[in-house]
Amino acid sequence: MQLISVIVSAVIAYLLGSVNTAIIISALSGKDIRKEGSGNAGATNTLRVMGKKAAAMVALFDGLKGVLAILAARMVSVLFGADSNAPVCFSALAVMLGHVYPVYFGFKGGKGIMTTTAVMFMLDWRIGLTVFVICITVMLTTKYVSLGSCIGAVLFPVLIIIFHWGNFVLAAVSVAIGALALFKHRSNIQRLLNGTESKLNFKK
Repeated sequence: MQLISVIVSAVIAYLLGSVNTAIIISALSGKDIRKEGSGNAGATNTLRVMGKKAAAMVALFDGLKGVLAILAARMVSVLFGADSNAPVCFSALAVMLGHVYPVYFGFKGGKGIMTTTAVMFMLDWRIGLTVFVICITVMLTTKYVSLGSCIGAVLFPVLIIIFHWGNFVLAAVSVAIGALALFKHRSNIQRLLNGTESKLNFKK
């Protein structure tokens, strides 16, 4: 029953993650966010291309996907009478994979930062809050959203390993999530190193 609960939870999470809000909202406006701005189907590029209201909706629903994925995993665990740790952990990774590689949109999605942020709060709200505050501080100070995201991608698994020592499933999944986030930001990292990364004007 444990394996079945993990598989069912992960599938639900992946399908939830594949519902990419940025792509849907841009399509309703006759656009494809993946062909506009930076080409990323996420809240930051939506802000640049479509403005604050659209970006707020993307951020909200991308975060909601992470919340629903974890809640669904907990419900599935209860249904199958299984321990919830593994289903929840693998759902956290699966919902991000769905956002990054959405089955509904040709496996081309966003970078998963808002979804991952919600997942962090659901896994451990104290770690989630710590990472969120640090990342937002970096973003506001430097105007580099990608820098704050990358710092969060590193900080999240480090804090999980420190404060959840012994939970090897959670540790492994947190490392995978962080690694995937860094992989999706590899071009941003290169631009940061070259000094050519675009800054975000939060006042627009």
